[in-house]
Amino acid sequence: MSPAAKTESSDSTTDARGTSVIVNAIAVLRCFSAAEPMLGVTDIASRVGLHKSTVSRILATLEAEELVERDVDSRRFKLGLGLIAVAGPLLAELEERKVAYPVLRQLTERTGETSALMVWHGTESMCVEQIASPKQVKHTAPLGARYHDAMSASVQVFLATEPEERVRALMHSGTITYPGLDETSLEGYLIRLQDAARRGYATNYGESSMDEVGVAAPVYDHRGDVVAAVLIPAPRFRVSPETLQALGEACAGAARLVTARLGGASPRA
Repeated sequence: MSPAAKTESSDSTTDARGTSVIVNAIAVLRCFSAAEPMLGVTDIASRVGLHKSTVSRILATLEAEELVERDVDSRRFKLGLGLIAVAGPLLAELEERKVAYPVLRQLTERTGETSALMVWHGTESMCVEQIASPKQVKHTAPLGARYHDAMSASVQVFLATEPEERVRALMHSGTITYPGLDETSLEGYLIRLQDAARRGYATNYGESSMDEVGVAAPVYDHRGDVVAAVLIPAPRFRVSPETLQALGEACAGAARLVTARLGGASPRA
């Protein structure tokens, strides 16, 4: 083998190894969620399918870059503030987020409840902006929180735009979770999505979490495609069925305003 060939072979190996390390590091970061913000090395290793020593090395590098932090007491890890610096430019340039921010502030002032902007991340709804309720008891979620529960109001908004066969596939595979799913409940769920689309907003009255309710409405772009959803989550104890309807109508109104500011129009407009 010529020296040039040896060099080329060595570079290829290095590239492949580097790619593998990057992919593994991303897999480690994706293990953390709003439901499980702190994880130990063993937990992460079992989820990503790597040896604990490999995960420990990855975490050490991520910790040095402030992308993860180690809890002093439990010695478990959580996502670090360094990620905000990484994601900040993206969030700042996300047009829907910039346009929606003042509308969300007005919505929270009007309803007294938390308001949020959600986007569809392939198979899950993700929070990209939020204005917290000024009330002592409230429901909030960190930016980047992801939801794949079928009863989540924002998930319903996004699934209502998907072809029926894709919705069926996502639910049968468990990608979108629905406990006790069978054909009867699936057919009922598809009808629910149609109803939400006709009404202009989706509801979740303590169906994914008994202590929380939610309403969400779609935001459209200039092509008439759903690009985001405005969400209002609230404690169930202060939301009656009548209040839920009022929140839904307020949410839908805010979503229409964001749509208009994006230069979009709903298919019904």
